[in-house]
Amino acid sequence: ALSNDALWTKIADDFRAAVTALPTDQNDKGRVNKNAAKAYLAKVLLYQAYTQSENNAVSSIDAAKLNEINTLCDEIIASGKFSLSTDYANNFLSASDNGPESVFAIQYSKDDGTPKGRLDYGHALNYPMNQEYGCCGFNVPSHDLINAFKTGTDGLPLFSTYNNTDAAASLDFQSSSFDPRLDHTVAKPGAPFKYKPAFVFQRSWSRAPAIYDAFASMKEAVLPDDASFQKVPPFIGSSKNWEIIRYSDVLLWKAEVLIELGRSLEAVPLINQVRNRANLSRNLLKNAAGNPTSNYNVQLYQPGVNCTWTQDFARQALRFERRLEFATEGYHFFDLVRWGIAAQTMNAYFTVEKSRVAHLADARFTVGRDEYFPIPLNQINFSSGVYKQNNGW
Repeated sequence: ALSNDALWTKIADDFRAAVTALPTDQNDKGRVNKNAAKAYLAKVLLYQAYTQSENNAVSSIDAAKLNEINTLCDEIIASGKFSLSTDYANNFLSASDNGPESVFAIQYSKDDGTPKGRLDYGHALNYPMNQEYGCCGFNVPSHDLINAFKTGTDGLPLFSTYNNTDAAASLDFQSSSFDPRLDHTVAKPGAPFKYKPAFVFQRSWSRAPAIYDAFASMKEAVLPDDASFQKVPPFIGSSKNWEIIRYSDVLLWKAEVLIELGRSLEAVPLINQVRNRANLSRNLLKNAAGNPTSNYNVQLYQPGVNCTWTQDFARQALRFERRLEFATEGYHFFDLVRWGIAAQTMNAYFTVEKSRVAHLADARFTVGRDEYFPIPLNQINFSSGVYKQNNGW
């Protein structure tokens, strides 16, 4: 069987072939093109660059791969095909599908001549459990995640202290300050759901709130009156795109490799582009009275003014920015694994979070094992022993 690194190389080779074969532009919206292949190649190389030992520990970072990623990101940026959407919300609204920030997205459809449409069922279980939706309340944001959106009086993230106090009650979201991306991401009791002031999220819409608490994930959802919405009882479907790679990804990948290459100051404007867009994305975050849903305060990093921009600080800023920008989209755990900090991060999370929600009472992360799932025994048997079980299983 191929080693971990050799498997990454095989995947990268496929994307290199795609970069060569695909045209720069396609006539059909959403059809994969050269820039999408370059972006996916950059993502693959970014995972491969953090070399892991057999026990899943990061042993080194491959500078040659980082430089190749940097070149790929530069080519995507220089193409002029992409930009950050003026409002963060546009990445999660069906009316804005295939917008300027979308590098690669899964396309869906309804009313297309098929019995039920080619809908996004991957998020079907994540909708609230109220009358308009009905099922099933999965992908519940954690208290830790909600608190991570807090900002200090300087408008910067609270890297090490954000979780010291818990923002759970409505007043907490006015007495503390937050990054606006919180209210694009998390549905809170008493706040508008998915930008509709009259459609107020209720605790009763949650799945077993006494166990999992009363929050919900909003990015993947659409409103019941949205043109893309379709009920397929007992589940929910929509034809809204599922964004896989956004331009903000490309900017933050480039920032990450610059930091790891010892060029941290060059990462500042890239991270600040993402933060500035977040700061400007407030227009839809209002309640029925026209007031902001939460108290917002986001500022840009100014080395030597509001922060000391060392490589360690830059790395922390980049990693925190990725968490906020892509929260609930399914990437954070895999970031933690490639950075080699999954065990320490997850166990610190469990230590506090288990005091807030009942279902994590026995949760723990075993280093050297839980970074990856086990290979199913049937697959090992089918391979006549060529496949070797992942470490720790």
